[in-house]
Amino acid sequence: MRLVIIRIIFGGETETVHAGTLAGAGCFRCESCGYAVALQELDEVPPCPHCSGEGFRRSSLFAELELAEPTGTDPESPDWLDEARDALVSDGDYLAYDDGERIRVVALQEGWTRIGRSLAAHIRFDDPTVSRRHAMLHREGDSARILDDRSLNGVFVNGAHVEMRELRDGDSIDVGRFSLHFIRLGAGAQPSQARTEPEREIQSAVG
Repeated sequence: MRLVIIRIIFGGETETVHAGTLAGAGCFRCESCGYAVALQELDEVPPCPHCSGEGFRRSSLFAELELAEPTGTDPESPDWLDEARDALVSDGDYLAYDDGERIRVVALQEGWTRIGRSLAAHIRFDDPTVSRRHAMLHREGDSARILDDRSLNGVFVNGAHVEMRELRDGDSIDVGRFSLHFIRLGAGAQPSQARTEPEREIQSAVG
């Protein structure tokens, strides 16, 4: 019995598609920075959330597999976050975020919370910068951890790219172009490093 190897050769460069046009379903990367978006059939190509670039190319076998230098947003608290925190009356863990239409606060239950574009996600963003299975959050007792679920563009906590991270009160989690803010009320709440670092710097300077 002879083994037959079939090799498929793709020729030519992929065509550039521009923001605001329909390009069909698939994964596309920004020509300028490599940021990836996952489009469904009727999605318009968005401007790049990373560099505001307008040109994208469909990912192919010859596309660069690594992204540009990973970046997250600056971990600054939005104006509405303190008001959302003050409105909570029960101890527990929460995710607060702006989905583009309204401010949402989700109480986290024990076990797994799925975050992504899939219809099966507990926290769903219908946006091309978010992967179908983007992140998983696991809560058990006083512990809450965020994990990257093989997303295209990664998960960032306080601006740092992470595969898995234990969360603390005040942490900011970037999923695509959205920022989710982790709130912990009650026993076991410890401020995140991002919130305490400036205070330690001031104390060092004074001392």
